[in-house]
Amino acid sequence: MGDKQQFSLLPKIINGGIAGIIGVSCVFPLDLVKTRLQNQQIGPNGERMYASMFDCFKKTYKAEGYFGMYRGSAVNILLITPEKAIKLAANDFFRHHLQTKEGTLPMFRQMAAGGLAGFCQIIITTPMELLKIQMQDAGRVAAAAKSAGKVVPKTTATKIALDLFKKHGILGLYKGIGATMLRDVTFSIVYFPLFATLNDLGPRKSDGSGEAVFWCSFLSGCAAGSFAALFVNPLDVVKTRLQALTKAEGERAYSGVSDAIIKTMKYEGPLAFFKGGACRMIVIAPLFGIAQMVYYLGVAEALLGIKR
Repeated sequence: MGDKQQFSLLPKIINGGIAGIIGVSCVFPLDLVKTRLQNQQIGPNGERMYASMFDCFKKTYKAEGYFGMYRGSAVNILLITPEKAIKLAANDFFRHHLQTKEGTLPMFRQMAAGGLAGFCQIIITTPMELLKIQMQDAGRVAAAAKSAGKVVPKTTATKIALDLFKKHGILGLYKGIGATMLRDVTFSIVYFPLFATLNDLGPRKSDGSGEAVFWCSFLSGCAAGSFAALFVNPLDVVKTRLQALTKAEGERAYSGVSDAIIKTMKYEGPLAFFKGGACRMIVIAPLFGIAQMVYYLGVAEALLGIKR
C-alpha cells in the first residue's frame, strides 16, 4: 500500500498541462513551418513554394507578419493542456503499475508504458492536430491560390470544427486517427525509455528526492525528443497530408495511410518522408525539453501542498 500512496495522479496531470502550454508557446512558429514544408508537394517541373526551412520562415513572416506565425496556436494551446497532461501522466502511471515485484522496470515494460501513454493521448491529439494543421497551412494554400488567380476564403478553427461536425458527426474530427495513432504510439515507445535512460545518467538533486537536476531533465528531453521526432517523421508526413482538408491547386489527395505512402513514394521519392525532419527535430527537442523540465519542477505539488 505504501508504494501505491506514493503515486499521485492529479499533480502529474496539472504539471503535464502547465508543461504543454509553456512548451508549445515557445516553439509554435517552427511547428507551423514544419507543417507547411510537409504539405508542400513538388510540381511536375520541380517547382516548389519553399526552398528550405529558412525560406519558408522568411516568406511566411513577410506575407503574414509576426502573428501569422502563430496561426492555429489558440486551438493548440487550448488542447495541448489535456494532451500533454495525458501523455506525461499516463506514462508515469503505466511505469508505476508495470514495475516488477522487485521494483524494477525492464526495457520492454518501459516501451509498453510509453506505447500505452501514446495510445491514450490520441483522443485529444487527433482533433487538435487536424484543426491546427488547417490553420497552419492556410497561408500556403492561400498563396498558391493567389498565384493561380483564385481566392481562398478565410476561416477559423471553430468554423472548421463545426463544419466537420455537421457533415460527419464527431468522427469528422478524427480524420487521420490511424496515422496519428501510428505516429504517437511509435514516438512514445522510442521517446520515454530513451528519456528515462538519459535522465538517470545525470546528477541528482541535493534534497534527497533522488530526482535529476532540472537541467539534466531539460537536456534529456531535448535529446530523446529530437531522436524520436526524426525516427517517426515519415509517419508524421503521412498524418499531416491525410489531415490537410484543403489542398493547393493541382495537389494530390489521399484516401488513407497506404495510399499516402504509395503516392508519396511514387511521385516524390523516399526523401519526401523526411520533409520537415530537421524542423520537426528543432521543434520537438525544446518542446519536450521544456515540458520535462517543467513537469519535474513540481509546480502542482507546491500549489496543492503535496510533499514530493
